[in-house]
Parts: sequence; structure tokens; C-alpha cells
Amino acid sequence: MNAPEHRASRKLILNAFEMNAVGHLSHGLWAHPDDQALRYTDIDYWLDLARTLEDGLFDGLFLADALGVYDVYGGGPRTALTHAVQTPVNDPIPIVAAMAAATRHLAFGVTAQTGLEPPYLFARRFSTLDHLSKGRIGWNIVTGFLDSAARASGAQSAGQHDARYDHADDYVSGLYRLWEDSWADDAVLRDRATGRFADASRIRAIRHEGPHYPFEAIHLSEPSPQRTPVLYQAGASPRGLAFATRHAECLFLPNNGVEATASKVRRIETLLAEHGRSRRDVRLLSSVVVIVAPTRKEAQARNASYRRYAQPLAALAQLASATGIDFSRYAPDEPIVAQAGNAIQSAVAGLSRAGEPVTVAGLLERMPLGGKFDPVVGSAAEVADALIAYADATGIDGFNLVRTVTPQCFRDIASLLVPELQTRGRFKTAYEPGTYREKLFGHGRNRLPHHHPGRTAPQHAAFPTSTPDIP
Repeated sequence: MNAPEHRASRKLILNAFEMNAVGHLSHGLWAHPDDQALRYTDIDYWLDLARTLEDGLFDGLFLADALGVYDVYGGGPRTALTHAVQTPVNDPIPIVAAMAAATRHLAFGVTAQTGLEPPYLFARRFSTLDHLSKGRIGWNIVTGFLDSAARASGAQSAGQHDARYDHADDYVSGLYRLWEDSWADDAVLRDRATGRFADASRIRAIRHEGPHYPFEAIHLSEPSPQRTPVLYQAGASPRGLAFATRHAECLFLPNNGVEATASKVRRIETLLAEHGRSRRDVRLLSSVVVIVAPTRKEAQARNASYRRYAQPLAALAQLASATGIDFSRYAPDEPIVAQAGNAIQSAVAGLSRAGEPVTVAGLLERMPLGGKFDPVVGSAAEVADALIAYADATGIDGFNLVRTVTPQCFRDIASLLVPELQTRGRFKTAYEPGTYREKLFGHGRNRLPHHHPGRTAPQHAAFPTSTPDIP
């Protein structure tokens, strides 16, 4: 699949990358006069965005989430609160249900942290979304790294980095059993003549005896179109990659340049094989900021306009929590001592560039649009050239398109970039029918493949219930 001769014919995957918040990853741009992010509490904003994305044939709307405040920089949350660094942030799930009702094909990736509620309740929440969307739901599995979120939930800290993945393994394993094993495919009868809704003998309680999240339960929801939502993950550390290549169907790769990304793709292929999976079982996505306009000159003018509103200091506050390093303690040109901790290890590793000393001044220079991404700026043809070249050189399948000035940035992509990619045969001209998983992997693949750990784990025995089966 990754051979160069096949890459030129592959259709790219394009997701809009958003957040139910004022600020996402291009900090400060909410203040731009063309930006509408201040309407994030308005359901009409989200419905209009969903329709725009579906008209533009976007594969999905991917929603990030954060359950704590960024309070490492300066020893507190002042900078993050002042500049709306992913705070305030609202729950993404209610708006997904509304947007699903306003669209027919657009898929939705929802970020949700493991462990904050019992698997029993979490399973029902995502089954409900999958039902309401007719099978267009994905889950981005995150373990949570913010100590502020842990303290808000009654814990002292987010815990050790690798231990968080150990907990997530157990959590996800319990979810698989509820989604995949509690109700048989033929359990639901809906038989009006006999008054039997279900065959109780085909429904069983799951006894999950994991080390962290043991439970005994019958899944509260009948099987949804996909049963298990499409699984996303962004682990980039050794432990994170081990988790991602075991569970995920879509993996997010840091955009660290062609050579580093291509190397990561090869590493992922090796790890997939160790889990009995193949490259065909996953889709690999990288994030990118795109500024596209009818001409290069107009795109450059737009970029210059955006930069006048950007807040690199706000981006530094977010990076401080991602790395666990309080950058406010360093003078602008003082070398930063980066040590691996319990935050995002790949974020710490990404600070250095070719062995050069890392300084606060240097980090701020990398954030011209209030985020870590160096934007791709140009006409539709120039941006298409850049994205295609990157995808073909690295072997990735597509991109999460990070919002800048919203929703204008997504309208520009839909009206300018998408037609250019279509002309080159690198983007679809119509949606394929079916569920999210089918759109990604092919017709008839509603469910996890049989060799995925969600389908291969041992079946769990049912335990007796107090109510006898209905004859």
C-alpha cells in the first residue's frame, strides 16, 4: 500500500480540526475581525460549519478537548485564561449529536479521556452517538496529561506517563467487551406479534476482571451500526506508539518534517506487524495549517493579517503544560533544560532541532500564528503541491486541517483547495455510502476486523441474572 507507485493514485483524507472553545491551536486569531470563534456557544455556528464541511466533502470534523486548565506557565493559569488558551471549553458531545442531524455523510471524531467515568457509562454514551449519527462516530482515545484535570477529579496528579497507558489498555479492553460481546447480532427481535423485543438468551453480562476497571454489566445499548466507534490515537512516545498500534484505526503523527515522519511511518508498520496487524488496517494523519487564497499574493496578505492578531505567548503557555516546563523561568536567550517527565514525551522531544540550543526566544519565533505549526501559504495549486508532496514522501494518508480564522479557513479549503485536489485525482468527488469505518476502509466493514484485539479477546461467560429468560 505504501509503495511509491500506489501513492500517486491515493485519495487524501481531509479532516477539519476544531474545538468547542474560543481558542484551539492558533492562539489569538479569535480576535481577528473575520473570525467567528466567539460564537462557539451558538448551536447555529456549529450547524453552519457542519454543512460547510459536508458541502466541501470533508471526511470528518475532528474535535479536540481538554479537561483542565494550562497552569504550568508562570505557576498558574493567568496567561491561559487571559488569552483563552483552550479555556473556556465546552463538551464536544452535545454539538456532535446536533451536527449529525444536520448532515448525512460527515463523520465526527470526538476526543474523550479514559478513566473519568466507568466503562459501563462511557460505552453507552458512544453507542448513543453512533446510533444517532447512523454510524459516523470516531473516538480519539486520550489518557490525559494535565495535573489540573486530575486535581479537579479528586486525584493528586495525572500519574506516571507509561502507567496512564496501562490504565487505558484495561479501560479500552472493558469497552470492547461491552460493545462487541454483550449483545449478539441476532439478539434484537422487535417482534410486535409476540411482544418480544429481544431474545434474552442472546444477551449476556460481561465480567471484566481487569486490574483497574473491573465490572460486571450488560451493555445498556443495543448494538449500534459500528458497535465500536472508529478508534483514533495520537501516542508518539514508545509506550504511546505501542498502545496506538495495538488499538487505533487512525493514528495522528506529529508533523516533524518529511524525513522524521517517514521514519515514524516505517516504525508504525513494524509495530503493527508485531500486533498481527498491517498497514492496511490503519489510516495515518498529520496536522497542518493551510492558508489558501485565489492567488499567492492574496494568501500572503491573509497570512500577514493573521499574524498581527496571533499570540505566541499563549502558545508558549500551552506548550508549557504539554512539556511540564515552566518557560517563564527562563530568560529569552537562556538555553532550556528539557527533561522527560510525565507530560507529553513527544512534545519534550520536539523542542530540540538538530541539536541546537532551545530558548524561549527561539520557541516564540516558531509560533508566528500562535501555535506550533508553520503554515502552508499559497494558491490552491501551491498548497495542493505541498500537501501531495508531503503525503507521497512520508506515506501518510491525509491531514487534520487546523483552524485559523474560522469558518473562513474551511470555506476557502472547500471552495479552492478541494477542487484543485479533485482535478488531480487526489480527492473524492462524492461520498461513499455507509458508516464512518466503511468510508475509511471499504464497503461492508462496519465493524472492527476479526484480527483486531477488540474482536479477538476471549469471550466472557455470562453470569446468572435474577430474571429468567422469557420463553
